Amino acid sequence: MAAPTKTEAKAGHTFRRFKDGDSKWRRWNDQIFTADETDKCPTYVHKTPPCQASCPSGEDIRGWLNIVRGIEKPAKGTAMQEYAFHRLTNANPFPSVMGRVCPAPCQTGCNRNSVEDFVGINSVEQYIGDTALKNKYAFKAAEQTTGKKVAIVGGGPAGLSAAYQLRRKGHGVTIFEKYPELGGMMRYGIPGYRMPRDVLDGEISRIVAMGVEVKTNTRIGVDIKLEDLEKQFDAIVFAIGAQSGRALPVPGADAPNCITGVAFLEAFNQGRLRFVSNRVVVIGGGDTSIDVVSVARRLGYVKETAESERPEFVVLGHTAHDVSRTAAKQGADVMLISRQPVEKMNAAKHEIDDAIREGVKIQGALQPIEVIKDAKGRAKALRVAELDYSKGKPEVKPGSERDLEADLIVSAIGQGGDLKGMEAFDNGKGLINADKFYQVPNKPKYFVCGDIVRPHLLTTVIGQGSIAADSIDHFLKGQEQEKRPKVDVHHFNLLDKLRETNLEPKKFEITEAGGPRPIDQGLRGTSEQGKAVGGYAIHNYEDRAASEVCQSSELFLGHFANTPRNLRTEKVPSAEEVLGHFEERVMGLDDAQAVNEAKRCMSCGLCFECDNCVIFCPQTAVKRTPKSETTMGRYVYTDYDLCIGCHICADVCPTGYIKMGMGDH
Repeated sequence: MAAPTKTEAKAGHTFRRFKDGDSKWRRWNDQIFTADETDKCPTYVHKTPPCQASCPSGEDIRGWLNIVRGIEKPAKGTAMQEYAFHRLTNANPFPSVMGRVCPAPCQTGCNRNSVEDFVGINSVEQYIGDTALKNKYAFKAAEQTTGKKVAIVGGGPAGLSAAYQLRRKGHGVTIFEKYPELGGMMRYGIPGYRMPRDVLDGEISRIVAMGVEVKTNTRIGVDIKLEDLEKQFDAIVFAIGAQSGRALPVPGADAPNCITGVAFLEAFNQGRLRFVSNRVVVIGGGDTSIDVVSVARRLGYVKETAESERPEFVVLGHTAHDVSRTAAKQGADVMLISRQPVEKMNAAKHEIDDAIREGVKIQGALQPIEVIKDAKGRAKALRVAELDYSKGKPEVKPGSERDLEADLIVSAIGQGGDLKGMEAFDNGKGLINADKFYQVPNKPKYFVCGDIVRPHLLTTVIGQGSIAADSIDHFLKGQEQEKRPKVDVHHFNLLDKLRETNLEPKKFEITEAGGPRPIDQGLRGTSEQGKAVGGYAIHNYEDRAASEVCQSSELFLGHFANTPRNLRTEKVPSAEEVLGHFEERVMGLDDAQAVNEAKRCMSCGLCFECDNCVIFCPQTAVKRTPKSETTMGRYVYTDYDLCIGCHICADVCPTGYIKMGMGDH
């Protein structure tokens, strides 16, 4: 079926409360209707949009999209791009990085998928991040320091996120990093053609410039004992990542040319690995395995090589490739196999499609059985069997075993941490336990975040760093940990916005009986309090963002015309072009494209000033807030002297912001 045109409404996106033939109330609370009136009047309810609820970093995505599109106005004297940058980086200090490499669970959750296609959140995030680097936008540490010092063990995304948030709270921070440079898996795990190093360096240096002390080439537990660290610092954060790859758990996997994906990518990103073997078989299905096969196709192989030049020796750190040997490279035969069917692999679909375009062979539903060795003890093939998923659980198909010839076998099936010198914190799985506040159980002053808790996405560990920083702040202040909200993200705060625009409500105080009171008629309503003469409350605004997510069923989808995404230009090489192709693949949006893409956001759960409620109200009860009092989230109000409870304003609200609340009119 063809997609609807821009002027057509998609089936199901128009609104009718009742259909022909309906004779019964669907819900008991619908029975409050009497003709065209009810005892319910509109209230303005702020909820979390599903994009943000799906973002492990908890970014205020709706907020910075509304800034880019021009709905939310920047503070006076601040450019839109800078204002959006600071809103975004309240949660995540790596917009350029994440705009390029995040698999974007936010886009999967986007309510726009119910109209035609998700909002290109990643592309606008990259635009904001790249603009910030170009214009040298900076972060600021807190003006007042607390005198407290925090040691962060590990300078990857989780550790840097925690350092950033702690400096904003005024605490001193020292990062201890075992590698020569900061970045962790962002630097040593992600290839440069996906994550340009100038971009990564720019975003890291912005955090360091906040006053973060950095000690590289320093391994805690080896170069410095934990006991000594504990004496010098008020709190310690483990953010060491999971940079030890998991070996293939089959017979024969101890062959020297069976290596892990983590070690493979580290050797490549350090510049030591410059070519691979002729036939490469990778076992995985996630993002790491896709990076391995894509790198292998770009590197190619050299036909005549000395024993010491074999890729496995380079990966294990015994030697390094000579750049002069790379001139004779040819395209390698690279295959990726997964226990899951291809369509259910964990890697992002567009990454899988790109790898296939680049000449990678991908086969799903294959179970590794054994590594077959030659007379010298090196792997010459991987024996696999086909899996049958027809009964739900995978079962090996009898007689389906076959050998895949291989000169190099790479296992990308999982990761663990290297806890040498920190064995007391090992939970038995090569990881460290954490409670919901990212505090190490029964270990006062110790906190943990990132892949060492559970290997996951970059955006996940960045979010953990932020929560850990909150918990450390409470600990250093001697405060009990507060209950985390049900929807645990960085919420838009209307009160903060009102303060920024000098519209903060007056302080509400109740004096002794008989004395003066702000509201003589009582304390229940907000209609009078919200008016300029009172100014003690925000008129019938309710914030449920910490507990509720705005679903597509709450929106009036018929408001939104079919509008295609503004796509980024991608330079994905073909199988013939991939050898030696290390240019960046994703080109960012320009100003106009970014604004137009941001305009596709439906601002779920918060008013975006469409005027539908004002236009369609038959009683003129819904009015625009005077310009001198208006700001984001405070655009309309209801005059309850005129409202008859007809529900039309709620029915035509595209964002689900208007609800029919309790109370007589």
